[in-house]
This record gives sequence, structure tokens and C-alpha cells, in this order.
Amino acid sequence: MSLPKETRDSNKRMPTAQMPVTRRQFLKRLGVLSGGLVVYISFGDPETWAQAPNDFNAFLKIGADGRVACFTGKVEIGQGAITAISQTIADELDVPYDSIDMVMGDTDLCPWDRGTHGSRTIRYFVPLLRDAAAEARAVLIELASENLKTPISQLIVKDGVIHDKTKREKQITYAELTKGKLIEKHLKKKPPIKATAELRLMGKSFLSRDTLEKVTGKAKYAGDIHLTGMLYAKILRPPAHGAKLKRVDTSEARKTRDVIVIEDKELISVLHKHPDEAEKALEKIKVEYDLPDTKIDDQTIFKHLVDVAPEGSIVSQGGALKMGKKQATDVFAKRYLNSYVAHASMETHTTVAEVKRDKATIWASTQRPFGIKEEVAAALGFNSENVRVITPFVGGGFGGKNFNQEAVEAARLAKLAGKPVQVAWSREEEFFYDSFRPAAVVTITSGIDSAGSIVLWEYEVFFAGSDGSKQFYDIPHHKEVSRGHWRGSPGSHPFRTGPWRAPGNNTNTFAREAQIDIMASKIEIDPFQFRLTHLSDKKMRRVLNVAADKFNWTPSKIPSGRGVGVACSIRSGSYVATMAKVEVDQKSGQVQVKRVVCVQDMGFSVNPEGAKLQMEGCITMGLGYALSEEIRFNNGKIFDLNFDTYEIPRFSWLPKIETAIVEDKDSPPQGGGEPPIVCMGAVIANAIFDATGARLYQLPMTPARVKDVLAKI
Repeated sequence: MSLPKETRDSNKRMPTAQMPVTRRQFLKRLGVLSGGLVVYISFGDPETWAQAPNDFNAFLKIGADGRVACFTGKVEIGQGAITAISQTIADELDVPYDSIDMVMGDTDLCPWDRGTHGSRTIRYFVPLLRDAAAEARAVLIELASENLKTPISQLIVKDGVIHDKTKREKQITYAELTKGKLIEKHLKKKPPIKATAELRLMGKSFLSRDTLEKVTGKAKYAGDIHLTGMLYAKILRPPAHGAKLKRVDTSEARKTRDVIVIEDKELISVLHKHPDEAEKALEKIKVEYDLPDTKIDDQTIFKHLVDVAPEGSIVSQGGALKMGKKQATDVFAKRYLNSYVAHASMETHTTVAEVKRDKATIWASTQRPFGIKEEVAAALGFNSENVRVITPFVGGGFGGKNFNQEAVEAARLAKLAGKPVQVAWSREEEFFYDSFRPAAVVTITSGIDSAGSIVLWEYEVFFAGSDGSKQFYDIPHHKEVSRGHWRGSPGSHPFRTGPWRAPGNNTNTFAREAQIDIMASKIEIDPFQFRLTHLSDKKMRRVLNVAADKFNWTPSKIPSGRGVGVACSIRSGSYVATMAKVEVDQKSGQVQVKRVVCVQDMGFSVNPEGAKLQMEGCITMGLGYALSEEIRFNNGKIFDLNFDTYEIPRFSWLPKIETAIVEDKDSPPQGGGEPPIVCMGAVIANAIFDATGARLYQLPMTPARVKDVLAKI
């Protein structure tokens, strides 16, 4: 298959089309990819193909050279989608694994996609991709039948070669069938995907396809894009969110040699061919701001959120709370808090923009290339068809790169300067403009009866969102209410908030699982046994039992002094049970997590080794939000702008990590990039309580907070 050079680099991983797009427009676009078999999948009724559907979810191209390209609006953020998708295509299409080329995140080549987030690539995209590959294979077999004059029932496929099973010399390759042709064909009957027993690649462990590039430094990120004549932009930033520009004087900056100063409404920037020279010139700008007086800081934010919360929406409910309160002999009313948390990705937001007349090309570090396409088009006054977004490798996102302010800034500056422009945020800008995981509040009133059964569960979450709040324990009288989304609402947060790895679920799991332990402790029942007593869900019971076996859990009332904890949850269709052991320095309040066992049922695992790596990554990242990560602020001013005060997990923190995937090959694949992180706050809090008898109600559980609680018991 012949592809444009710019799309064939990066280990046969290539960067994405717009919404809506007609079939005529789509085929015209494929002019740069002449020849081959194209297979489409539409969200709509297949019958609408004759009327040009508005949206293509995925498509494959089988080229004249026998290579297979998969075009997807999904991007590779380091979670291994490039590998699992390649396994899927190769397996379902019956071609060699190394013949797959991934085209990811290029809006001129790939179908529209909402973005890469929510552990949805494998869960939602892979099933559609399997359908596409199955159809491609069936179409090729039908074409081979016509070409070889052999009944379809007599043909078999191996490694992209179709042959007569009675006469092996009678064969034809996919490449020979597609050479020099663009074939648009659909079968009258949708072919089935392969049965699990027929799969030879899916379900097997593969090393990530981009490993060599990344460890050798060959992988290209947005910051590695260098265009002829490119300028580096440094932008004037306010000292606080909500600050209003009062006066600005750029005269001294303009005197700097080879500097371009741009003032366009609120966008004031200095551009130079060297980034350090641009930075020096920026420092010469004299500016005054009117600062806000919100009277909101990291201490008062929780009261503020409860005060401004909208009316709640019911997540789930059962029985009657009045009856539960009547039956309860012990009632527990608790409040749980979590602070704002930054994404702190290794790569800061970075974009290179080139604008030529009425066309713009954007190279961006993003989880949402099609979002940038529309935002840049609106900012420049362009038709969206004239904006192309190319996504190189992305150095971490975790939800933070759904927002791409820097891309719009780069595009505006490139248009005004008449030259390509790179905007690469400093670490300080990255923290200041981050879409933080929101501060949130959870209140729970629960009750147990004289037999030790939970009979009451009244749950209300403020601004974390509903994910993870739905009840899966067997409680007859319960009601879960969510007030305010993690996106926030006008007047709720003093700065932008957004999705943060498993949005909402970390907060809700922390509160729910801590509350469960509080009740178990009251009636002196082992917390693992207490959970099993209230679980009829077979999947949850299974992962919990496997975790206990692997951890060698010994039942005991809590606190036992051992420092062990348990927590479980559901995220993206995956069931997770986690157990941990901690040691607490009672003088310093320092918590050292010594061991973590995590067991996950994620349905059918496409790449088990990749899934285990994600589990380990989640556990490591989860140590941060559990023990150290929080944003401190006052009146819109952010105090944590770098890693000197914003502390992420260190190698010295890492416990012994043990993971296990519960095999469920007959179930569809579920999410794997987020589920293991959601239990980390809860399991560590429960282990701290077991070690010391100290119950912490706010994340992160910093040494200062641990010491404070220890001093009160």
C-alpha cells in the first residue's frame, strides 16, 4: 500500500476527517491513498450507505502491497492501543501482525472521533473494528471465489493468502485482489466475527509496538516538530484566575532584535526563532492586573461547593430510607473530601501551527484532535475542512489533554505572524491552566441492624460526578444522589475542572469503601468478610476472593495493627478488588505502602501483558492522589506550579505490586486504562486505619493530616 510519507513514520503508526462528511467527500479525500479495499462502519443503519452517511466510525484499507492500514481518530497516549488494535485487525482479517499500519489522530485521513478517554478505545472501538475486519475478510473471500472460480466454502485464508483447501497451489493474495483498485462493497448479510477458540493473536501478550522508538528517543512528539522559519511563542499570563488586565506596555520588548510582539485582544505574545530569547523579551513587558477577591481557597472550597451545588439527580435507589432508618440500630453519618488534583503529565501541552492563506495544519499533543479542528476553525474564521490536525505521540494525558487552549493560541499567532509557531507550555503554565480533578464532597449516612446487616445507605456526592456512586452492595434501603458534575458549572469552581483518570470514581470509591470499613469496625467483623456478606454480584465476589487468596488475607477485626486494607469497585465495565499493606511512621505521619495486590475482571483481555502494565501504572499513579497530590490556592492564585511543591509518586514509594486478571474470554472486552486506580485512595485509607486506628476523611492523606488525626485518637 502506498501512503504519504508523513503518515508512514513512527513505527508504522500514523496519525485523523471531520464531522459530518459525505461519502463523496470521503472518497475524494482517499485520493491521496489510491488503490486498495476500503471497509466502512457507520453508526447509522447500513441501508443509509446509499444516501451517504454522516459519520464513519472506523475503516480499514488493504493496499496493493498487502499491508493493512487502520485509520482511527483514537490516539496513542502510552496505554498500548496501538498494539491491541493491531492484534485485533491481524487476527480477524487473517494477516501477519507486522503487516498492520496504524493511522491515528490525523483529521484529514481518519474518521471523526469524540476523543481518546474513558477507557473506551478497546471497550467500544475494538468490537466495531472486529466487525470491519470480518467484513473485509468476507469481501475478499467473495472476490477470490470469483477470481479463482472456486466455491467460497472451499476457500481458506492464512496470512493474507486465500487458497483452495483441496488444491493449495490454487491461490491468490489480498494484494493481488486489491492491486490498483478501490473497491467499495458491502455484503447483504453481516458476517460473524471469529469465535474465541479461533483467535490466534487476541488474548495473547504482546510487547508494545512503539517500545523501540520510545526507548531510543526516535518517537516524535509535538515538541519535536520543527518547520522552516518556525517561531517560538511566549505568552503573557495573568497571576491568578479571574485577574483582569489593567495596563500593558510592550515597548521595551519590541526593542529586542528579531522579536515579533503580537497583541490581539487578550492574547499578548512574544515570538522569536529561539525560545530563550522569546522568554527574555517577555520579561520586559510591563503589566498591571486587577486581582480577584473570591474569598475562596483550598480550605473554604468545600463549604462553597455544597452551598452552590445544583439540585441533585438520582443515580440509583431502592427500598425506603425511612424504613432503613427505622431498622438501623447503629447509624453512621460521615463526610469525605478530596482536594483539587493536577494531571501533571510528563509532556506539557504543546502545539505547532502553520497557517497558509485559508488553510491551517496543526501538530498537537491532544486526546481530542477533532475538538481542536473545530476550535481552531472557529478561532481563525476558517471552514473546518481547511483545518488539519495531526497527532504525534502524546506524552501522557489522563484526561488533561481534552482541553487544548495552546492549540488555539498557536493557530492565532501563526496566522498573525505569517510563520509557523510553536506554543509549548512551561511547567508553570501547565499547572496554572490545567483542568483539575475537581475538589468534591461526599456525605454518607449508613446504618446496620442488630444482626450486623447494612439496612440504610443515604449517599450524596457534590461535584465529583456519579461514576462509582451506584450501589453494588446488597442494601435494601438506599439512595444515591449526584449534585454537580466533574465538569463543574458556572460559579462552582474558581478555575477549570475536567476529567481526571476515571473521573469521579476515585472520589466515590474512597468514600464508599471507607464507610463500609467503618461499619465493619463497629461490629468487629473482618472487612473482607463483611463485604462478602453484602455481595451477591458474582463478578465482584470472584475478584474479591481471588484477591484474598493472592494476598493471603487472614480474617481479623479492625483495627488489627497489621496495616492491611481492602477495597473494591467497578469502572468502565471492569470489576476490581485491591488489597494493600502499609506502614505508618507515627512521629512523622509518613505512610509507606509496602504491598498492593490488584485483581481485575475486564472481560476478554486483548493483550493481557499490556493490561497488567496498565494495572501497575494505575496503582503507581494512585499513590499520588491518595498520599500527596493536591492544588493549594487562594483568590484564583495557584500556589503549586511545579514539582517542587506538587509531589507525585517517587520510585522510593513503590510497593511490591502483584496483579491478576480473572479470565472471562466469553465476555466482551471492558476498560483497562483506568479501573485499577479507583481503589487506591480507599484501600490505603483502610490500611492506615487498620495500622493505627486513625480514620482519614480527606484526600490526599498527607503526613500532616495523618499526624493531626493520630494526635486526636
